[in-house]
Order: sequence, then structure tokens, then C-alpha cells
Amino acid sequence: MKIYNADGILLGRLCSLVAKDLLLGEEVKILNCEKVMISGARTEVFANMKQKQDRRGYPLKSAKRPRTSELFVKKVVRGMLPWRTARGKEAYTRLKCYIGVPEEFSNQKTITFEKASYKKLPNLKYITVREVIKHLGGKQ
Repeated sequence: MKIYNADGILLGRLCSLVAKDLLLGEEVKILNCEKVMISGARTEVFANMKQKQDRRGYPLKSAKRPRTSELFVKKVVRGMLPWRTARGKEAYTRLKCYIGVPEEFSNQKTITFEKASYKKLPNLKYITVREVIKHLGGKQ
């Protein structure tokens, strides 16, 4: 079992590494999902997310958007898995995401990706997942 601390890590890079581990058969836990960073200017990120949210057809049959940060991160990981195969669905069941650090993981050693840190960005434009979820009317 691998436990990742996602505090200050870029969303796409974190999720691609987690997806690889899931496909190899590892059980993965992601902590601090609300502190994951998304690169880009604040207004552009908000506009893109709002456009995705508004791109819906009939409300009872269209895709549901995640309203909490752990479900948001989980959905991004799912997009990097071969979801329509049995292997991808099985890998997805081995993923657990948490807001903050639960009591059961507070004493365990966590893995952080220094290569995927937001501090390596060439510009200083980034935003947290928590802020995006709040802007879209989420529950945090």
C-alpha cells in the first residue's frame, strides 16, 4: 500500500503517477486532496471548469460533476485509467482519496513527489482544488 501526500503537488502529474501504480496492482491512498495545485491563471482555470460544468444536455441523464475535492481528484485519476476494461475498473477500486490526514494515517510514512511540486513551475500561476470547488458551488 502506498500513501501519497498531495500537499502542493500538481494535479496532472500526481494523477498520472498514481494511475501507473494502480495499474501495477498497488493499493493507493491520497491524502490532502484539497491542497492539490492546478497550474494556470486563476481566471482561465475558473472559466474552463465553468464551461465544463455548463456543457450539459438533459440534466437527469448528463454527467454529474464532483462537488468535493477528494471526488474531484478521484475523477481525474479515473480519466487516466482504461476505465472501460475490467483491468481499469479493478484498478480504480484500489484508490482511496481523503481530505486532510485521517487519524489512521497520521503516524505512517507518506510519499511526496518533489519532481511534481508546484514550485517547479516557470511562472507563479496556480490555484488549489479547494478554491476551484468553492467557485463551482461545491461543499467545501
